[in-house]
Amino acid sequence: MAFEVEAGMSLNDWIRKARELGASDLHLEAGTPPVARIRGDLAAIGEPIPAQRITRAARELLGEEAWAQFLERGSADVSVAAASMRCRVSLFRTIRGIAIAVRLLAPSINNLRACNLHPDLRKLIEAESGLAVISGPTGCGKSTTLAALIEEINTSRPRNIITLESPLEYLFTNRRSFIRQREIPTHSPTFEQAVIDALRENPDVLVMSEMRSPEVIRLTLNAAETGHLVLATMHSASCAEALSRICMSFPAEIQGSIRAQLADALVGVVCQRLDFLGAYQLRVPRCEMLLASSAAKATLRAGQFSQIPNVILSGGEEGMWTFDRYERWMEQKADWVRPAPVRSPPSVEVTKIVSVPKAPAAGPSARPAPKDAVSEQPTEISIDEDVDPNELAELARKVEERTR
Repeated sequence: MAFEVEAGMSLNDWIRKARELGASDLHLEAGTPPVARIRGDLAAIGEPIPAQRITRAARELLGEEAWAQFLERGSADVSVAAASMRCRVSLFRTIRGIAIAVRLLAPSINNLRACNLHPDLRKLIEAESGLAVISGPTGCGKSTTLAALIEEINTSRPRNIITLESPLEYLFTNRRSFIRQREIPTHSPTFEQAVIDALRENPDVLVMSEMRSPEVIRLTLNAAETGHLVLATMHSASCAEALSRICMSFPAEIQGSIRAQLADALVGVVCQRLDFLGAYQLRVPRCEMLLASSAAKATLRAGQFSQIPNVILSGGEEGMWTFDRYERWMEQKADWVRPAPVRSPPSVEVTKIVSVPKAPAAGPSARPAPKDAVSEQPTEISIDEDVDPNELAELARKVEERTR
């Protein structure tokens, strides 16, 4: 699994090597070996990298202006296209110096089926308005699922979609929908300002890469209540925890009104984890999904978050999924979609061909040989060293007479 880290390797070279190994993440730190997360496990994949090499790579990535901000703040998040793929890069300081964490994104945007997700997740985007939350722990594929839902809308309905991301990850191509992507703080100073601006830009669908503060959550709920479909992500271990975190972000005296507002606006919540299928050598998401049924809304208004798992368990006929039920579906599924193999750019080799005599020019009456009869491989003729030279001369004469 190890590869040789040369002194002159750039960040692109490191990412390319990680991609060839099928890694989802790459970790670089001054004075330590590069580490890749492959099928969920971390593995060192080279020799320790000198501190000056990491510093040079970080500075080249950020540029002089952003580098000065990084030195002041101690961290930076950017998205780049490196080694022919999109990457989300986080730079930060540690006790050893500068460290770089790279998330290798999928080379293309896929729909739900290509992401090996159950088609019931499409219920989250069937509503005209409301809030749909995609949750899960770090590194579980929330961004990929969010991109798949956006692509489902993009290929099926004419919608004005505005995404607010920090940083930009996947780049979309307009199909039936019109998608405008904004990066925070590149295109707007804060998420709060970006949400306020977006509501003036006639959106049908508003996408929040993450709800990070009470004010952003409040603005997101307002957008979901006022006729927009809002897709957002957040970190949590279950659907109940995601809803609890939203409500607990506010002071206790207003949590009751927030729960009522959330219950009115909610479309559904998905929480996902990544499982490794040894039989298929594939990592796929395993999901829990809560839909906004009357029982779910009543439970949410009452603040009984501990009862959410029971609501999901009894809501199978409505399209809800527990982790266990979803796992049984995974066990029965056989048509898993495998990602396209990563292919390195082909190398061009120049081969010198020798000892290949040219055939005599064909006469006017000669017919070209049919294409099927032309071999693309050279023909090898073996000649016995003990053959009589006179016989060779006679053979050459007959061949020459036939080609005239």
